[in-house]
Amino acid sequence: MPSDNQFPRVQPGKLPADKLRTLLAGLNQEDPRVIIGPKVGEDASVITFADRCLVITTDPVTFATDRIGWYTVHVNANDIAVMGATPRWLSVVLLLPEHHTTETLIDGIMRDVHDTAQSLGITVCGGHTEITTGLDRPIVIGQMLGEVTRDRLVAKTGLEVGDQIILTQGVAIEGTALLAREKRDVLRGQVTDDVLARAEQFLFDPGISVVGAVRTALEVGSVHAMHDPTEGGLIGGLCELAAASSTGLHLQSDRVPIFPETAAVCRPFKVDPMRLIASGALLIGAPENDTDRIIAALELQNIPAVVIAEVRPAAAGVTIEANGVTLPLQTPDRDAITSVLGH
Repeated sequence: MPSDNQFPRVQPGKLPADKLRTLLAGLNQEDPRVIIGPKVGEDASVITFADRCLVITTDPVTFATDRIGWYTVHVNANDIAVMGATPRWLSVVLLLPEHHTTETLIDGIMRDVHDTAQSLGITVCGGHTEITTGLDRPIVIGQMLGEVTRDRLVAKTGLEVGDQIILTQGVAIEGTALLAREKRDVLRGQVTDDVLARAEQFLFDPGISVVGAVRTALEVGSVHAMHDPTEGGLIGGLCELAAASSTGLHLQSDRVPIFPETAAVCRPFKVDPMRLIASGALLIGAPENDTDRIIAALELQNIPAVVIAEVRPAAAGVTIEANGVTLPLQTPDRDAITSVLGH
């Protein structure tokens, strides 16, 4: 029998899209009440109950080592919100390293979970905690549930040819904070102290929550699909959105806003900001006639927004235009941050 060493190892980060697609195809998906099940590009599953839908997501925090309770609540709430649903209930699995766990660490994580959930009106309703062998840092896994009426559900399958894609805030907000916090000592001397301090605070300003932006967009315009790009960054998010809707997309790279702090912390590691983990940004697919109204409403809430892409037929593929040259795009095999953090 061949040994494991004879097969290529899978790299850290999300599973490659083709491998994930194969795995999901083998799952039992016969229950007719599961109207959105496991699929590449989807953030959450949806189960119908009469005229209402239960929206369910699960997301871990694996890259960060500080404020992981804060991360856990927000990244899961984002996945619920982009489906048009209201985040309601959270269960948390807290896995703690055998040799590095103190009561102060545990108390800090759970205080963050409690305070962040409370700020969003979310009830923490269960979970599991344990000291786990083989870990060098704490890992938090959240499972969040939300609800929405059937007629208000926003599925990623809803993009239509001709739609425009709006991006809020800018790319790599989460990645900027992670690099600044996790690689602070490396960046000192290469990035000015004030830029590094601002980058560290990206977790809170602009912040990684898109819940408010989602609510604003849904109030004023016709929204066909939404996505919060996470691992794989903006490029990964756009590819996932196109895959879910079976469409093509054309990205204008010169329209993508990149914060100066993001560029500064990415430069020493030769990281592409558009491929860096990007919680805090929201992708909104909407008809061209509605985009100006949505952008104006977002900006009234101090949420910058800009059209960066348009939806094209599937045969056109997912492409990027940069410096007058158009090239094809594929879902990144791994997030750019994995090469920096060594996970």
